[in-house]
Amino acid sequence: MAWDLIFWVLCFFINIALLALSFYQLLSLSDLEDDHLNPFEASTRINSVVFPEFLLQGFLCALFLLTWHWFMFLLTVPLTVYHLMLYLNRKHLVDVTEIFRDLNFEKKYRFVKLGIYLLLFTLVLFRLVISAFNSLHDEVDEHVF
Repeated sequence: MAWDLIFWVLCFFINIALLALSFYQLLSLSDLEDDHLNPFEASTRINSVVFPEFLLQGFLCALFLLTWHWFMFLLTVPLTVYHLMLYLNRKHLVDVTEIFRDLNFEKKYRFVKLGIYLLLFTLVLFRLVISAFNSLHDEVDEHVF
């Protein structure tokens, strides 16, 4: 039962990283909109975290698949496939010259991803608490007998 707890702790930290990366991108876009950043700085900041976010999202999706957590896998696979589609079409990076034109779309896209990651965070946190409780409960039962 301890492996289940370790799995959910790992998923929790991966999800925290995904939330932080998504929030960082959204913050960079907001700073660009308010003229606190120039387009080159904003696109450099966003483009530097896009690929690690895609890797973490793909790893989390594969982790759910390999551990037979079907509901969580089915919840994460649409975003992973969308990320893969963006990467294969080479549209995953923000273009410096077109960032102002695509600003509203990029912000909405980041807000949707943030919402998906928050939903995933809630579910992972719930499963983490249940796993910790079950692990603690099993440990107490072993000491009683």
